[in-house]
Amino acid sequence: MDMKEYIEEAESALLHTYNRYQIVLDRGEGVHLYDIEGKEYLDFCAGIAVFALGYHNREYNDALKSQIDKLIHTSNYYYNVPAIEAAKSLKKASGMDRVFFTNSGAEAVEGAVKAARKYAYLKDGRTDHEIIAMNHSFHGRTMGALAVTGNPKYREAFEPLIGNIRFADLNDFESVERQVTDRTCAIILETVQGEGGMVPAAEEFLKSVRALCDERDILLILDEIQCGMGRTGYMFAWQKYGIKPDIMTTAKALGCGVPIGAFLMTEKVGQNSLVAGDHGTTYGGNPLACAAAQKVLELFEKNRIIENVREVAPYLEKRLEELKDRHGCIVERRGTGLMQGLKFDRPVGEYISRALEKGLILINAGADIIRFVPPLIITKDDVNRMIDILDGCIGS
Repeated sequence: MDMKEYIEEAESALLHTYNRYQIVLDRGEGVHLYDIEGKEYLDFCAGIAVFALGYHNREYNDALKSQIDKLIHTSNYYYNVPAIEAAKSLKKASGMDRVFFTNSGAEAVEGAVKAARKYAYLKDGRTDHEIIAMNHSFHGRTMGALAVTGNPKYREAFEPLIGNIRFADLNDFESVERQVTDRTCAIILETVQGEGGMVPAAEEFLKSVRALCDERDILLILDEIQCGMGRTGYMFAWQKYGIKPDIMTTAKALGCGVPIGAFLMTEKVGQNSLVAGDHGTTYGGNPLACAAAQKVLELFEKNRIIENVREVAPYLEKRLEELKDRHGCIVERRGTGLMQGLKFDRPVGEYISRALEKGLILINAGADIIRFVPPLIITKDDVNRMIDILDGCIGS
């Protein structure tokens, strides 16, 4: 079948919950993707911040092939070596103490919320505890993750969701303080808001929230699903600020394409929250997914991925600032590391479509922001090519 026929078949078979771009992707190599007709695309999306190592990394592929030939799934009634090794490596990378592997980021958020509520329940036996989340946040599409997502358009059609959620504003500590009650058990936020506009949490704000949580025995949950795994120049974005969450979530680049997520916690929370029977998953932590995560963590260190981010990210920021200065329609550059955004004074859909026609894959973050979350192996030459293409798209 040709491209048009594949798309028609997809539209007749798949539930229409995505407005997909009209290409059918076939394979990848490095920072490039190719459609079924062989057209090459420079990828500054990375599967929405997933493919950190780039496409067709031979060591990663070989690790998966080797595990497929050994064992793919057993269930969590038994131990398996890849899960043990991946948990050990993830603990080392994060400095956290306990790991629960999930299938996705949304499931990691669900587990984090359950752990926080169980922690509070064991303290006082109450079931009316509250969680403070941030406006403009995004934590996932499942019912619990939606409940703490601070964008009404995602929530309204599916209400009532889980209750006792209050919302404050990122980087406005007073707004957080106003929402705290004697029933507050957790504060959840993205260390860098992704869908909400590529907005990093300010250091002073994070430290103030951490101090508040310490003072009131409130758990701090940091969502690192998009901003974690090296994207900001630190393995996890919060590590830059000298603070530590009680619970954190990760996914996306943790598996570099294989579906896996995790929520992690300190020993204090681990010993005083979820116990056998409280939480579970059939596929979470299976040997194949954990072999992927273990290899990703190994290659991050071996290939000096974070060092590359720290070298290339300032150059990307500089080139984006130059682009902003050339075009009056660009209002602001936002972000940190290789998680950047350009805010426009108009919808950006047309620019993204033009870029796709010229062989550049970009995505938005809201109607007026172009998001840049490329593979973490990009070079300055890749940045230059992206800027050249986008420059032409904006100017045309």
